[in-house]
Amino acid sequence: MIETNTTLFEVKDKVAWITLNRPEAMNSLNPELRWQLSQHMDEVESNGDIWVAVITGAGEKAFSAGADLKHRAREREASDEEKANWQRMNAESKSIIERWYTPKPVIAMVNGYALGGGLEMAMACDIIVAADHAELGLPEPRRGLIAGAAGVHRLPRQIGLKPAMGFMLTGRHMSARRAYELGLVNDVVPLSELRSTVEGYVADIMRCAPLAVRATKEASMRGLDLPLPQAFYTSYESERVRRQSEDAQEGPKAFSEKRLPNWQGK
Repeated sequence: MIETNTTLFEVKDKVAWITLNRPEAMNSLNPELRWQLSQHMDEVESNGDIWVAVITGAGEKAFSAGADLKHRAREREASDEEKANWQRMNAESKSIIERWYTPKPVIAMVNGYALGGGLEMAMACDIIVAADHAELGLPEPRRGLIAGAAGVHRLPRQIGLKPAMGFMLTGRHMSARRAYELGLVNDVVPLSELRSTVEGYVADIMRCAPLAVRATKEASMRGLDLPLPQAFYTSYESERVRRQSEDAQEGPKAFSEKRLPNWQGK
């Protein structure tokens, strides 16, 4: 496990577990955490031994409360050196929110409040599993802000325009159960079952050929931006790689031999 001032990062059995580790600040996002998270996501994308990633928050209160507004207030009184360091971190960071086509599946394990940038981060993941006490929302207008890290764009796309407007224009929170009803969350479980439920998703993903999972994700996500006929006829790079892979032969071979496939990811 790699432990920093703001995150925990562990790779085990081809799964990267990323923990936002500022529980005293509801895992809010300051420049250091954003930078570390960017480094971890770079590793997830580039490391061939990582097939799935899970993002969660430390503690039982919050996944992430979004931007650290106390830090923003402190920036005004910071030294020039501190400001320069934060600016460097921001320039070097690529948020998961802006990784439009991350090839590998990413699961958000929402263990509490997912507000503002926290919800924007969760919506950028492929699967969301939430504890039943969690609350989700984009309350930025109540602070004179907007959910500008794609929240105002992703929420209407993921739950529909009218429900999204009902939450975004009022700053209201939604319960985990309501988020499930709206299709934003895949599963809602007691906190004591959160980890095991996520591990169940991970186990099922790992039963699939990793290149097939990536090809499925790319075709689905890129295809959403296209009219259906164009999406159908478009050539996707991940699918080209999958077709030429050893795993594309292993799947049918294992089926015919009545055994479990041995996926290599190549």
